[in-house]
Amino acid sequence: MVKIPAYSETMRKNIDELPRTYLDNLLSKPGPASDPDWVPGPETISALESSKVLVIGAGGLGCEILKNLALSGFKDIHVIDMDTIDVSNLNRQFLFREADVGKSKAEVAAAFVEKRVKGVKITPYNGKIQDKDEDYYMQFKMVICGLDSIEARRWINATLVDMVDMEDPESLKPLIDGGTEGFKGQARVILPTMNSCIECQLDMHAPRAAVPLCTLATIPRQPSHCIEWAHIIAWEEHRKDEVLDTDDPEHITWLYQKALARAQDFNIPGVTYSLTQGVVKNIIPAIASTNAIIAAACCNEAFKIATSCNPFLQNYMMYSGDEGVYTYTFETERKEDCPVCGNLARNLTVNPNMTLQDLIDSLGERAEAQLKKPTLRSEEKSLYSQFPQSLREQTAPNLSKKLSELVVDGEEIGVSDPAFTIAFKYKLIFGS
Repeated sequence: MVKIPAYSETMRKNIDELPRTYLDNLLSKPGPASDPDWVPGPETISALESSKVLVIGAGGLGCEILKNLALSGFKDIHVIDMDTIDVSNLNRQFLFREADVGKSKAEVAAAFVEKRVKGVKITPYNGKIQDKDEDYYMQFKMVICGLDSIEARRWINATLVDMVDMEDPESLKPLIDGGTEGFKGQARVILPTMNSCIECQLDMHAPRAAVPLCTLATIPRQPSHCIEWAHIIAWEEHRKDEVLDTDDPEHITWLYQKALARAQDFNIPGVTYSLTQGVVKNIIPAIASTNAIIAAACCNEAFKIATSCNPFLQNYMMYSGDEGVYTYTFETERKEDCPVCGNLARNLTVNPNMTLQDLIDSLGERAEAQLKKPTLRSEEKSLYSQFPQSLREQTAPNLSKKLSELVVDGEEIGVSDPAFTIAFKYKLIFGS
């Protein structure tokens, strides 16, 4: 048997310093984005190490992002995730082990990377992004999202746009967003108020097709039908005065138990807590290799933004690996009628004979809206309010009225939804 000698302290020191040496060499040479009269060096290296970065999400993408940032020279990283580790996470979220099941994703991921990469400090927060205020987000150089939720993306996007003060350049926080679906993925760089934001690009994430209510209410055939029944019908019957929070474990557990009981009544197997969470939050399946590719793209952009060693992405990269390998980069246009970064009401062509209920349903199905519990107000009055109960009862008769009875052609309406901090504005244009 050949005995392998243990590393000497000198060998270990050299191994630890190898990545740092290569990074220093890269950051000590002129690049396409650097001033020709100035050669980068210690200042650029210091800018990288002092850049405080926030990672949102410590799941499949988040684990890869945290690892990549630490190995790329970032020293001050914060991570937010409200979930705990489940057995189903272990096949692709490599910072976790079986003994970690039930523990906070953010805390375990932070401790793992800190232990593995010397000199990096990772500060975890086990909670929701909505728990933090603007002062918290203002401390970071940039924000990187590895989220599985469109709603969470829209919230942080709107928050960062709202933070921008034109007189204070430091208030602009670049948002780097990654997402995957099976063998497909995307990475994008958003400079709030300067280029197109997530809300501008929302129609690129079309909502999933709705299941007919008659199927949900009478004869469900799939586990997802039972879950949607609990989500849409049972919640409204039993807890209609509460806003469903898809990030609240108690709410998801309640839906899971209701869906499981209904599935048992119809002899439908397959309803699990994790599937319930996936259906309700519209979580899409991911595989480790695609996560690694997209996380690498996001972290390369973060590295370029922090050091200016190369131009960063302008502003969208799509990756498709389902049939060979295909990547494509392009610039998405900012929309003047974007409810977050624009200042115009969005035109919405509607049939004047459709009811207000039809309009509300369409706002959930439209790719550029995807609203779940909208409250609507015209220029003069409330058309329909979800909350409080007294106002909902007062405005409920309007649901069966035609739009032509409630508003005039070309009138603007304001729309709000408890899931978002966005005030949507639509100009209703009567058409066929």
